[in-house]
Amino acid sequence: MKKINSKELRALWCDFYKERGHKIIPSASLIPENDPTVLFTTAGMHPLVPYLLGEKHPMGNRLADVQVCVRTGDIDEVGDASHCTFFEMLGNWSLGDYFREEMIPWSFEFLTKVLEIPVEKLAVSVFAGDEDCKRDDESAELWKKMGITEDRIFFLPKENNWWGPAGVTGPCGPDTEMFIDTGKPKCSENCSPACDCGKYLEIWNDVFMQYNKRADGTFEIMEHKNVDTGMGLERTLCILNGYGSVYETDLFRPAVSLIEKLSGHKYGESDEVTKAIRIIADHVRTSAFLIGDPKGIVPGNVDQGYILRRLIRRAVRFGRIIDLPERSLSKIAEQYISQYGDVYGYLLTNKDRILSELDKEEVRFSNTLQQGLKEFEKVITHIPTKTISGKTAFRLYDTYGFPIEMTVELAREQGFDVDEAGYAEAFKEHQKKSQAGAEQKFHGGLADNSEETAKLHTATHLLHAALMKVLKGEARQRGSNITAERLRFDFGFDRAMTKEEIQEVEDLVNEQIEKKIPVVCEEMTVDEAKAQGAIGIFDSKYGEKVKVYTIGDFSKEICGGPHAANTGDLKSFKIVKEQSSSAGVRRIKAVIGQ
Repeated sequence: MKKINSKELRALWCDFYKERGHKIIPSASLIPENDPTVLFTTAGMHPLVPYLLGEKHPMGNRLADVQVCVRTGDIDEVGDASHCTFFEMLGNWSLGDYFREEMIPWSFEFLTKVLEIPVEKLAVSVFAGDEDCKRDDESAELWKKMGITEDRIFFLPKENNWWGPAGVTGPCGPDTEMFIDTGKPKCSENCSPACDCGKYLEIWNDVFMQYNKRADGTFEIMEHKNVDTGMGLERTLCILNGYGSVYETDLFRPAVSLIEKLSGHKYGESDEVTKAIRIIADHVRTSAFLIGDPKGIVPGNVDQGYILRRLIRRAVRFGRIIDLPERSLSKIAEQYISQYGDVYGYLLTNKDRILSELDKEEVRFSNTLQQGLKEFEKVITHIPTKTISGKTAFRLYDTYGFPIEMTVELAREQGFDVDEAGYAEAFKEHQKKSQAGAEQKFHGGLADNSEETAKLHTATHLLHAALMKVLKGEARQRGSNITAERLRFDFGFDRAMTKEEIQEVEDLVNEQIEKKIPVVCEEMTVDEAKAQGAIGIFDSKYGEKVKVYTIGDFSKEICGGPHAANTGDLKSFKIVKEQSSSAGVRRIKAVIGQ
């Protein structure tokens, strides 16, 4: 197998697909646009959902990229050999162009010729079929033609080899997954890639979106078929180089060395020290990317800010285990900024913000952490049962800044349980906002591309333009979030809007709706869009060509869609709330068609 570093693997991937007619698109933001179902971009295909559902992509129908992703559903597992909250996903897509007949041979070629993985070390799984959809014999036959023997082709059910749909209905289909056989003996006669025994390590996944799931639960073959693939950068480097952990790759080695130097402890000296170093290395890397992102967030008490705060505070707590000096997190982040800056330039651009926010949160938490840990010790010494009450857990949060997850983690280490339901009740009563609502989003699907959300998406364009007019160009968009019922729009502004300003914005939007203006979409370069005065919040994400949506002489904005065909489709617009989102950022919630 080819021994390579992260920079070489990114280049090999992009060059391979360029040679096969793909456009290399830039990584999208970690903060999803107009998708209320998830807090972060969790996969390479996530930003491309509208195009997988039929929108035309301005860069064509063959695309590839390296996408930054964050997943925090397994945050408690971080510290083992493989789990990371931040990772890079290598991906390529066919939007109604090639299909499995081209994709499987390409997958085989990349694995065996480019990465030099011996054929005998490869195993694959394909969809076994069920009452809804047929067995994927086509993929199995293609793998046989490539030289994969029958005993290394495994037919597995939907839970293992199926993707989608993103919602209740829509595109979906079987996938074929590729694995490295580690050479370990089979755990049983039925040992397969579905096992967790460690014999098979997944390296790549090809999804073939060939079915449409109807509202009645039945499936039909689609005329417009897509391919979506994903290969994790960290895991692939680990496998190719024969490492026992992703923390041995070049992505983590410099940060791990710095943590060793700052703490005086050595990675590998004990399980406790190794776990602490891994958690710090992972959480600081994720925090640096979240703060430095073009839509950068800051620590807070809800949604993305809450997760960021949790990551930073968890890193601080594990830093204390290995005697990491105060303000070390920003030093570790600086290492990552230097390391990733040539790939993700926004880290260099936003370096001061990253270091400042990490320092502020670390100092803020450190000031109360020691006292809180003492209080925690008192709690478990004096309670008569093995369960910490919800009220006590909330007091640890309210007084000492302990997130509930930290209390649960500390309690588990000491053999105690926590009444999490009681905590949530106390939290809701005190703050009127429960963090539980944010956590539910991790279990959601992907963006809703219904007709209603398309109308609301168009309403955000009208709202943005109206705000810019009323507030004299000071109200640049900072983010948006759309459900089928309402829109939420964040914009930069340093004071509350007056009632008169709110009414003026609302009136301006309704004027455009009453005019029934066609919403016109054109494709052009970013430079052409700027020359026409189009608004584009995060130019670096778009690529060579973009879609520009024009609404008369009122609004011109770079966007991926989807949108209504005419402003009249919105019927009416009503602002229901204007409030603070964070320092220097205001938030408007609005509805249409009332």
